[in-house]
Amino acid sequence: MNVIGIIAEYNPFHNGHIYQINKIKEIFEDSLVIVLLNGNFTERGDVSVINKWDKAKILLDHNVDLVIEMPTFYGISNADIFAMGSVKLLNELKIDSLVFGIEKDDIKELEIAAKCKCSIEYSRILKEELNKGYSYPKASFLAIEKLTNIKINSPNDILALSYIYEIYKNNYNISFYGIKRTTDYHSLELDDVSSASAIRNAIKNNISIDKVVPSNVLQYINNISIDDYFDLIKYKIISTDDLTIYHDVKEGIDNRIKKYIYESNALEELISKVKMKRFTYNRIKRILLYILLDIKKDITINDYIRPLAFNNRGKNYLKSIKKELSIPLVSNYSDNKDLLSLEFKVNSIYSLKMKDTNESVRNEFNKPIKK
Repeated sequence: MNVIGIIAEYNPFHNGHIYQINKIKEIFEDSLVIVLLNGNFTERGDVSVINKWDKAKILLDHNVDLVIEMPTFYGISNADIFAMGSVKLLNELKIDSLVFGIEKDDIKELEIAAKCKCSIEYSRILKEELNKGYSYPKASFLAIEKLTNIKINSPNDILALSYIYEIYKNNYNISFYGIKRTTDYHSLELDDVSSASAIRNAIKNNISIDKVVPSNVLQYINNISIDDYFDLIKYKIISTDDLTIYHDVKEGIDNRIKKYIYESNALEELISKVKMKRFTYNRIKRILLYILLDIKKDITINDYIRPLAFNNRGKNYLKSIKKELSIPLVSNYSDNKDLLSLEFKVNSIYSLKMKDTNESVRNEFNKPIKK
């Protein structure tokens, strides 16, 4: 049996994701598919239009055997931390192969770039580029391009590079496979297979998405975005004397946030005023999410395996590796309040903009969904 890992947000789950899962089943015979699922807030500092429990239900209907929660801190961090935490947890789950989407025609370019990141020469050039005032992502891609002539500039390739780098750096016994995307991630046009960005844009503008997502997805969609939380973010900023207590808030950027919060009436407006050469749009957006979710510099990150859903194959596989796990396997909140305290808080904040706040909070007490 091939144990295949997928790292995903599914914001929302759409026809392209069905294509990917079916392709895995076609390529890897007798495969058991594990999805490490990012939850209610996302890697680019946004909010999920479907809550994590409903996403887990959907996946069971589409050939996924086991759905594992990605801890929030990893899920809302930059590509390097996102990949570090994700690949580490999938390695705990003894996957044989990691499968991900890529933009490039040839995954070998990403392999070369990942090996480059492991070199001393890369570290030297990275430092030079940072000293020029570039942001870390920009400096990293410039260093790779100087050493390999390979350009990395699309979101999927950036994450794929980070996944491969983590496998190489830690000598994980995990193979990897890239599936070429069939859509342009920039496009906001709706087609049979559309990007998640295009679908979220359609949801926001009340355009029908019936043809681009499976029928069992529509009932779970919420017309929501991180902009809906701006009033809460603004309150947290105004009521906090020292913003540097929050994760990734450096001295200087805290003053800019404080300066512009009073004259900003929307998230986009605040970010556009605060961002600088070294502090990119996405980094500022994540910082504001850290503030909203009360994630501070002194946070303790405890790894765990928390199944959100499984079928019989997934359940039996989890049982078979249970004794080999080096981190806790948790199945419910009630018995693991300390370990899951951040997840409960985050879910409670997420629920503040939901139609049924109480139902969203109650979901956190769920045991894994079974099929």
